[in-house]
Amino acid sequence: MPTDTSLHQRRRPLTESELEAIPWIHLLKPEERQRAADDLKVAEAAPGETLCRTGRPATYWFGVIDGLLKMSTDNAQGQTMTYTGIPPGGWFGEGTALKREAYRYNIQALRSSRVAGLHVDTFHWLLDHSIGFNRFVMNQLNERLGQFIAAREIDRMNNPDARVARSLAALFNPVLYPGVGEVLRITQQELAYLVGLSRQRVNEALTTLATQGSIRVEYGGLRVLDLAALRSQLVAS
Repeated sequence: MPTDTSLHQRRRPLTESELEAIPWIHLLKPEERQRAADDLKVAEAAPGETLCRTGRPATYWFGVIDGLLKMSTDNAQGQTMTYTGIPPGGWFGEGTALKREAYRYNIQALRSSRVAGLHVDTFHWLLDHSIGFNRFVMNQLNERLGQFIAAREIDRMNNPDARVARSLAALFNPVLYPGVGEVLRITQQELAYLVGLSRQRVNEALTTLATQGSIRVEYGGLRVLDLAALRSQLVAS
């Protein structure tokens, strides 16, 4: 969906409820929280709109208030490799922000999404002043490392059911995406974009996982019934 203004031009301050939905804001001391609140901005990304593009310098650390994003790269042949989806509660790009590097991936909205941004200078100020913020970022980096190692292992297995299970387990990660809870609002087509399979094949995999009792397909989304079982399929498949 085209827009007449850039995401940066559409930014606005967060409402109190949006601020309260940020998982790391509660770890800050009053002075740190005020500094972050004054700097944070939010904007509505349209479906298909690109938030971060490979090669562009990182100026913000981003988080999803509502919606669904896709992290991917394009190779020299023009093929797209999707790394993961980013559902509500997820903050991403801390490694790039830490090193003040250019992005090595693209971030695109799969549906209308409210995305918050913290300027990289404030990000570094919090690292210099807040123990709670440092612990949050450290946990993020550690959890994300494990996520990408698991993703690499499953990609090599070339098993469609395992690919779907891997993607769902990643999206239900309570550390990286605390805003998801037990129900993820996602369509089969959106999941197909993330997994790199057809919608029909994703439907077959979801039916298998539902039969196993790991998930339940509900109207407009998926409910995880046994996250441990969903994760164990990553190794067993």
